[in-house]
Amino acid sequence: CVRGGGESGRGALLASATITLLMALLSLSQSSEYEYLNWKTETFTGGRTYDRPPQCMPIPDDLRLCHDVGYGSMLLPNLLEHETMAEVRQQAGSWVPLLHKNCHADTQVFLCSLFAPVCLERPVYPCRWLCEAVRDGCTPIMESFGFPWPRMLHCDQFPQDEVCISTPNTTEARQPKGYLPVCPPCEDEMKTDVILEHMCASEFAIKTKIKEVKRENSDRKVILQKRRKALKFGSLRKRDLKKLTLYLKNGADCPCSQLDNLSNTYLIMGRRVDKQHLITGIHKWDKSSKEFKKTIKKLESHKCPTFESLFK
Repeated sequence: CVRGGGESGRGALLASATITLLMALLSLSQSSEYEYLNWKTETFTGGRTYDRPPQCMPIPDDLRLCHDVGYGSMLLPNLLEHETMAEVRQQAGSWVPLLHKNCHADTQVFLCSLFAPVCLERPVYPCRWLCEAVRDGCTPIMESFGFPWPRMLHCDQFPQDEVCISTPNTTEARQPKGYLPVCPPCEDEMKTDVILEHMCASEFAIKTKIKEVKRENSDRKVILQKRRKALKFGSLRKRDLKKLTLYLKNGADCPCSQLDNLSNTYLIMGRRVDKQHLITGIHKWDKSSKEFKKTIKKLESHKCPTFESLFK
């Protein structure tokens, strides 16, 4: 925090901050929907020593999470203390599949304000209510994949009475928490890039048929037929594949059209959480679809980026 300096020092600091903020707003008004509601008073480093001073750098095209966020440059180190662009890419990659779920209109704004903060003289953090709105909208979907809202994004660490980032959408009415019109793994978006991103974010992927689906507490238990082909083993071993049973987490009551007709063959992606193997994506194995055939062909040579999951 900035302390001391007398009234003249505080006045000069306030004037400087105001001028900087106005200049920033003028330069960004044409390219971003951010609203800068106040100034976070802590210094950028927060007491931490970095190898390099903060720099303004172009957002690279391969930073999929933020390359089209509405502005072209970002501060590095960012507000999550990532010091290199390689580290930003690695960590941000795990969030890209969440954007496709459209759990909240401001998900990208919130995440990119931390991963790729806009270049200003001082950093501006997201408002607490922006964090809370995105958290409440996205947590039900994240939980369906076995992910809790991560500790590093706990909303009470963000400002509410200081300068912060919000958007016009933040206060709009949302669906009630827990409302899932379709089970998230069943959203059948047949786009190659989307399927590949989900594949990379999943631990395993198999080609199989389904024998039976049962309700088990708040989940759906998916029992597979004996013939199963692993396209990606990940955490699975061959002996695990033989006795594999899958679960649609919190999927007892939400619709999943793929499970309405069990005569199909499926591409199923998943990950292990505790002692369960959860479905993270399910697609009909549709040989008549050009997009699906293109996806399967790309799978043979596609190399997933390496990233560490932030959902801890």
